[in-house]
Amino acid sequence: MASVEIDESSLTKGQARKLSALRKSVGDEIADRTFLEWLALQPASGTAPDANATMIVDTLWPLVQQGTLAIPRGGYRIRRGRGRIIVEPAKP
Repeated sequence: MASVEIDESSLTKGQARKLSALRKSVGDEIADRTFLEWLALQPASGTAPDANATMIVDTLWPLVQQGTLAIPRGGYRIRRGRGRIIVEPAKP
């Protein structure tokens, strides 16, 4: 059976670790075949966005465009208050 080359530079850190562990445990030929089969079963990287994050963006973006809300650089924290949403700078 012809050996298929794996482009290790395009793998994520976790995928590279998995491939390395497989090669150490079962050998290069079997590990490469097994890794390619496992990789084919993985879901595509373009997963759906987080529903809560989408709702926050949809709610806050019109306020940002109006100029009534400024989200600070360096991150922010959103929490619930009494009948309102509180947006405050993230503390390092």
